[in-house]
Amino acid sequence: MHKTNHSAPILADPTPITKPKLGIHDSILPYSSAGVFSQSPFLTVPWKKPGVLDDVLSTSWLDAMKSSSPRNLIKNNGTDFSSNDVDLAYLNWMLKYPSALTSFEQIANNARGKRIALFLDYDGTLSPIVDNPDHAFMSSAMRAAVRNVAKYVPTAIISGRSREKVRKFVGLKELYYAGSHGMDIMAPDQPPTDHTTEVNAGNLYQPASEFLPMMNEVFVSLVEITKNIEGVKVEDNKFAVSVHYRNVDEKNWETVAQYVHDTMKNYPRLRLTHGRMVLEVRPVLKWDKGKAVEFLLESLGLSNCDDVLPIYVGDDRTDEDAFKFLRESNRGFGILVSPAPRESNAYYSLKDTSEVMEFINSLVMYKKSVP
Repeated sequence: MHKTNHSAPILADPTPITKPKLGIHDSILPYSSAGVFSQSPFLTVPWKKPGVLDDVLSTSWLDAMKSSSPRNLIKNNGTDFSSNDVDLAYLNWMLKYPSALTSFEQIANNARGKRIALFLDYDGTLSPIVDNPDHAFMSSAMRAAVRNVAKYVPTAIISGRSREKVRKFVGLKELYYAGSHGMDIMAPDQPPTDHTTEVNAGNLYQPASEFLPMMNEVFVSLVEITKNIEGVKVEDNKFAVSVHYRNVDEKNWETVAQYVHDTMKNYPRLRLTHGRMVLEVRPVLKWDKGKAVEFLLESLGLSNCDDVLPIYVGDDRTDEDAFKFLRESNRGFGILVSPAPRESNAYYSLKDTSEVMEFINSLVMYKKSVP
């Protein structure tokens, strides 16, 4: 993959809102996966250092919120660029992150003789980003595509949503589901018969289970404290609480941030991150979508194998943990879904959900064509 220097505007993902807190040491939380996905332990779950928040009134903090806004996707440092500039930026960017559709023959060549495992984000990948997160429905055509690909390769949905919620949206029993950014994982009720795995149907793994009462408290507190801000949507995602500000007047974003900050002061074992126009409260635990991919590969008996090709497709900054894991372990690749240039640990790109569906259908056709 050759790299290029970009003179045109490139969007960098906002940095995490947390900073390490001094004086608190990491510790290791071991777990036994017996009776969950296998009879042997796969991973350990180390604690993250509890975080402190930057001052929400600082320019950089508010800029981080604004940078995830679609209103600013074609802006750089507040300057609007012409459509020609934007088109040139996208073309230059695609030299670094080529289309997974135009590169499909290369991907298929890499997959020959290998077992593919497919990991998919939900919002912005299988369903469009919408103003009301409760209305993020996937199309019937997308559902059919996912159902078809799951007949040929182990397929998992890894989402920031609660596992129950994303499973209801997708509505397919033959998939693996990892909700709350991978902190709530369940195997299929009906695993496809042609998958050779070590996973027992319906088994569950929740590395952050002890945080559940705390997350419930935070959810109730944030609903109460933000109830008078028009457009705020506080979503209970079980092991994460999401504060959506997509429908909030921009002049009130600072207030939303301040209220979340004030609430977080009471919970040093929780941390705050941000995604696409959403602030997310999560446990201070070294567990993310990358860890979820690693766990699922272990659980499926597909780890440390030369004949396995994991593919992860996602659009959010939380998906970067999975992209990074695949890149650094040199065992697969990420595909970033984005209509605009932005730096990523992915290898390939797709523009939108329609291209995601086309890619999934291409995988099905490929699997049908090989013995």
